[in-house]
Amino acid sequence: MVKKRASGGIRQKPCSPCTKVNTLKPIKEVDPEAFKLLGDETRRKIIFLLRVKEFTVGQISAELGVTPQAIYHHIKKLETAGLIHVTREKRCGHLIESYYQATAETFICSIGAFRKETVKVDMLDVLNGLNKIGFKIESSDEIASKLVDFETKTMKHKGTESLKDAIVKLEKDMDFMTLEMVKHYADIMLMSDKEFAKRQEFSREFRKFLLSVCKEKPKF
Repeated sequence: MVKKRASGGIRQKPCSPCTKVNTLKPIKEVDPEAFKLLGDETRRKIIFLLRVKEFTVGQISAELGVTPQAIYHHIKKLETAGLIHVTREKRCGHLIESYYQATAETFICSIGAFRKETVKVDMLDVLNGLNKIGFKIESSDEIASKLVDFETKTMKHKGTESLKDAIVKLEKDMDFMTLEMVKHYADIMLMSDKEFAKRQEFSREFRKFLLSVCKEKPKF
């Protein structure tokens, strides 16, 4: 939020350089309405920036080439939804500028206490989809829950802060999903042999479970 006096306007240039964010929660559950906000490309870009550093409205405006007024509109929606929050405020001339950061690295759609049950229903749809394309695979609440656990563990793996700093420089040239893929591939190449071996072991465990519940595979 940018507070302004009667004689002032919204400041478009930052007063001081942004700083790295504090350690973020790996995963945060948010309600469906909050999750829908990420369907907007500009809001996704804002979240991407605020996962790496704390920024003011003016700084985000300069990074994305969008007017401060438009950024402020998006910021208020994201803040109300709990996807970002104010980390500090600093006086800059006649203005008091707020610095924002994301509240988590990854957001998962939640419906309160029923989130896991809802995800299980979605995972059952995935299993049914696999059956429809020829995989004779077991489909049950127990198997769906196990798959949800595997997916959650996968999402908890994050790259280094220096990698995030480098990737944010590509923000103006690539869309959100492309940047996520760049980060994913870079992360794999930067892993130590021990870290990569651990990832492979986890992948083998995941695949072993999938094969254990699959009675027959289609021939594509």
